[in-house]
Amino acid sequence: MPDIITGSITNGTPTLENLILCTVCSIAFGLAIAAVYMYKNQYSKSLAMTLALIPATVQIVIMLTSGNIGAGVATAGAFNLVRFRSLPGKARDIGSLFFAMAIGLVMGMGYLFYAFVFLLLISAASLLLTRFRFGQSGADTRTLRILIPENLDYDGLFSDIFSTYTNSAELQSVKNTNMGSLYELTYSLRMKSASMPKAFIDELRCRNGNLNILLSREQRNGEEL
Repeated sequence: MPDIITGSITNGTPTLENLILCTVCSIAFGLAIAAVYMYKNQYSKSLAMTLALIPATVQIVIMLTSGNIGAGVATAGAFNLVRFRSLPGKARDIGSLFFAMAIGLVMGMGYLFYAFVFLLLISAASLLLTRFRFGQSGADTRTLRILIPENLDYDGLFSDIFSTYTNSAELQSVKNTNMGSLYELTYSLRMKSASMPKAFIDELRCRNGNLNILLSREQRNGEEL
């Protein structure tokens, strides 16, 4: 027991028993990492399974190359596993991947107790930050796309309506459409309420001649790397 707490159980040369013990623990830790990642988060099945298996994969590579001149190359290759995602991912995805690989590296060196403590601390921090919505903007941001006839001056056209229902409104783009007979205006709005008041839409309809209106949640790329 003291060796497990204060040092590595491998002592430089892993045995079959140590390899099996570390692998089982790595899989258990990987499942815990995947569960933390899935908590109140949109995720794919493939990424959740990958997070569950990465610690064991990295741990096996590190343990089997321990004491070998190729250990450094193997470690670098293990970190390059993060490149398996060919599409841009969210920052939380990448952070979870590094977390899983770090656990695998610690397990590969035989430090089971330190890996367990590391898992508890980072998981607890992640759950608390998610629970209290750390970093989430308090304002409700929406995108408004609205059509107006070409004979209307769009500058300040909806200012009074926006002042009633929004904290801020910024015109993002203007595009002519329908052979130039209509303008499509795109606004970024910070709503006073999290709901979409019917009265807000009705007032816009009266102002734009009952043409098409689209009010949606703003598509943010802030989480993507």
